[in-house]
Amino acid sequence: MSGLFKKKETAAQAADTQTQTPTPEAHEWLIPEEGRDQLQKVFAGLPGDVTIEVYTGGDPKNLFDDYARRFVADLALLAPRIKPAFHGLDSDMARKRGVTLSPTLLFNPEEYRIRFTGAPLGEEARAFIEAIFLVSARTSGLSQAAKTILAQLDGARSPRVFSSPGCPYCPAQCANAIKCAIERPDLVSAECVNADEFPDLSARYGVGSVPHTQFDESYKGIGLMPEERFVVELVALKDAERWLNEHAAKSGAHGVGTGQGAGQDAGVEVTETDLVVLGAGPAGLSAAIYAERSGLATVVLDKGIVGGQVTVTPVVENYPGFADIAGIKLVEVLSSHARQYATIRENENVDDIKLGRRIEVHTPRNVFLARAVLFATGAQWRKLDVPGEDRFYGKGVSYCASCDGFVYRGRKVAVVGGGNTALTDTLHLHNLGVEVTVIHRRDTFRAEKALQDSLTREGIPVIWNAVVEEVMGDTEVRGVRLRDTKTGETRDVPFDGVFVAIGHVPNSEQAADLGVDLEPDGSIKVDRHMRTNIPRVYAAGDVIGGVRQIVTAVGSGATAALSAFEDLQQPRWKKDKSA
Repeated sequence: MSGLFKKKETAAQAADTQTQTPTPEAHEWLIPEEGRDQLQKVFAGLPGDVTIEVYTGGDPKNLFDDYARRFVADLALLAPRIKPAFHGLDSDMARKRGVTLSPTLLFNPEEYRIRFTGAPLGEEARAFIEAIFLVSARTSGLSQAAKTILAQLDGARSPRVFSSPGCPYCPAQCANAIKCAIERPDLVSAECVNADEFPDLSARYGVGSVPHTQFDESYKGIGLMPEERFVVELVALKDAERWLNEHAAKSGAHGVGTGQGAGQDAGVEVTETDLVVLGAGPAGLSAAIYAERSGLATVVLDKGIVGGQVTVTPVVENYPGFADIAGIKLVEVLSSHARQYATIRENENVDDIKLGRRIEVHTPRNVFLARAVLFATGAQWRKLDVPGEDRFYGKGVSYCASCDGFVYRGRKVAVVGGGNTALTDTLHLHNLGVEVTVIHRRDTFRAEKALQDSLTREGIPVIWNAVVEEVMGDTEVRGVRLRDTKTGETRDVPFDGVFVAIGHVPNSEQAADLGVDLEPDGSIKVDRHMRTNIPRVYAAGDVIGGVRQIVTAVGSGATAALSAFEDLQQPRWKKDKSA
């Protein structure tokens, strides 16, 4: 981070107001040249002006202030439509806008109530750039189903999304809040908060996992939500499933779209395609490339964001061609390649799949009529299933070190597990300045030797032959109760957080509902060509079990796509019947 934060113009930070944009010749750039070239191209199409007001204090040691000012100044030089205004935190304008924290950035404050509290570092910059596009277009970009729900809002809402620079899920959740503020500027204000920069504010709302959305003073949500679900919880201030059940009971209907199987009568488009790939992880992206190059029109759908588990992998060291690459960077490489060929739709939950002459794939916004479907739905984190785990989720229990590690810098946490993911997470947390201890149920690790050697070299302590019996605490995690697997004795060990990394559970429920055969562990059963027992239904990646590695996922995705192409050209099931 230090390379980006060279102190400049410290005296100007305390100035009441600056609206002029520096000239490129006199400007020291913060954004790298490659990034500038890309942003300049995409900003060329901005339809309307965007005013960004930047509020900073006069503390010359506040590196976040310097970053925020320089970042916005860079953007203004890259896009004439972006109009910056720089104010001091003690200015009349700051008092008028109700700004008390530094840095704070406001978008078109005369039209909307959209603010970023904290410098848009890391992944948060993605939400910041998206906000520029949405504000410039004066359109929310919400689906018709989401607009229908939001139209029911009759009271003020101020969703506050806490994020961290390393969280790949946070930008999309921030974007949900921003879209609502643009759609209903009369009632909705949106705030994106860098939880790492403002620990006191984070502590006030009990932020232990991000994205953490504080819908009001009492109701919150943890994790990335599909757009429609976010809007439901914003309007109802209650869990979407609970609202849906209440709504259905009152109306005798199935409710309005939440991304959970409702709302498909509002603004749904019907699209014909050859192949629908479910999941935008390495397997799904690889499948899309190979399918499109074979001549199959392909759509990739993901209920979250592109990349799958790789996005939250701090460092990948075993993918051929990259000796050392951040997971999110590898995702950018894979997704950029796949987008050259196929349509990728993020944050699009699949509600239903129906088999027929055409396979129908229903989402809250679309019905896709496909000739084949490929499950690349991956796997989700396996839980400990012990008392306290669910109670303290988001209050000290986490499954994502990349997302939540920043929150625990200088604090003491446990990582539970002994595989590659557990040790990778441990090293990542250690490098962030977290005091970390590994808890493993055996006396040896299953992880790669290189990771074990790194753990030993860093001197990270390990509690061997121990399982977690309970996660303990009051309003947040205070420790764990461990049982020795050899002696049976129990003991309590104090920790501020628990990161769980004990494996994965295949996301195979929808495949099972179709009648696809599963293995005993719940993974989808396939042959060596990635075919399932149902014609025109394929599977690849972590959802089929076996060796769960990025490279094997990519290979199985390619194989599945080529099998789909072969079968659609010469249907093997018709041959089987004739034989």
